[in-house]
Amino acid sequence: MATALILSDGKPGHENQSKALAEGLGFSFQIQSCVYPNKLKKTFSYLCDRVGITPDLTGILPEVSQRIEAEPPTVVIGAGSNTFYSLKLIRRKFNIPCIAILTPSGYSLDGFDVILAPAFDNPPLRDNVIVIPTNLTPARPDFYREQTQAFLERYTPQKKRAVGVIIGGKNPIADVTAPWLQQQLTQLFDATPDCEHWVTTSRRTSPEADAIIDSFPFDYKLIFSRERFNPIPAFVTQCDYLFVTAESTGMLSEAVAVGSANVEVLDNLSVTTGKFARFVQQLCEEHYAHRFDGTLGSACRKVDLVPILGRVQAVLAQASL
Repeated sequence: MATALILSDGKPGHENQSKALAEGLGFSFQIQSCVYPNKLKKTFSYLCDRVGITPDLTGILPEVSQRIEAEPPTVVIGAGSNTFYSLKLIRRKFNIPCIAILTPSGYSLDGFDVILAPAFDNPPLRDNVIVIPTNLTPARPDFYREQTQAFLERYTPQKKRAVGVIIGGKNPIADVTAPWLQQQLTQLFDATPDCEHWVTTSRRTSPEADAIIDSFPFDYKLIFSRERFNPIPAFVTQCDYLFVTAESTGMLSEAVAVGSANVEVLDNLSVTTGKFARFVQQLCEEHYAHRFDGTLGSACRKVDLVPILGRVQAVLAQASL
């Protein structure tokens, strides 16, 4: 059976994209932590790559090397800067195909069999670069069926139509302030009077934002700081409209890839240039999403990742010859 070894930098968003790719390809997978013990070794990896030095993988990340020697996988997948150079070293030492998710900035793009680079990164055109319109999201229908059933065991909808609201939080280029959220939710409720209203938050959502959410009559509410459950798979399959804060690229990616909901972007970006802004702009221009302005758009087009997975499978098949 085809197997994938996922190199994980410990960031859920990166690890989940690697899992989604492995599952989409039909591979079973195992996860191996891949984090440099200090910044010096990570800096060393950039220098080695630039000058063409190939250090022994065992000396840099011994656990990764030992794992592969004991049980060689069909493919190795990694997302995030902590994994990129290890992928290249694995390819050189073990001749195992490797796939990088996200653009390996700072490293040469040579040495990867496939680089799945988001369009908002403006990746260069290379034979081994496959541009993807969004982040990778789970593609298995049974995953969404199981997660939706788990949600419906917790909550029984009372109306035919539902609106899902997914709230993120502060990062270097965006924020969810109390006044901004108050205004957005007021407009949202005014625009969708005949629907149920469901909301979920993230680990980045502030207590001040939580308090604003508590002041609105949501029919279903999950506050991340109080309860651990993921209702988002049910939101994307059950809701007529999905409202997602603009900095939540992973959640926006899932919203425009699964289900049939119209997607509304709650634009909380404080920086109007850069990859986050490009991502939202591209989604809106291609009618995957609508920037919420107090009125509802009609943006229910969904990203089809099947052709992308087919291209990856073709590369892996060629590499195994």
